[in-house]
Amino acid sequence: MTVEEGLRAIAGAFVLLSVALGVWVNPWFFAFPAFVGANLLQSAFTGWCPMMWILERAGLKHAGLNRA
Repeated sequence: MTVEEGLRAIAGAFVLLSVALGVWVNPWFFAFPAFVGANLLQSAFTGWCPMMWILERAGLKHAGLNRA
């Protein structure tokens, strides 16, 4: 698995879990997918995402890039 695949998998899992919790537990859980979406949007402009940093430190490599 690459960093990019891991990022998409984690973001998708967080959104699905948060929406389910928002529906069945407490509507305040809808704030979390809003945060995930805002973070994805800012990373599109800055090229930096905290979860990518974590995945890199966990040993995942970038797809087709020679990054450290």
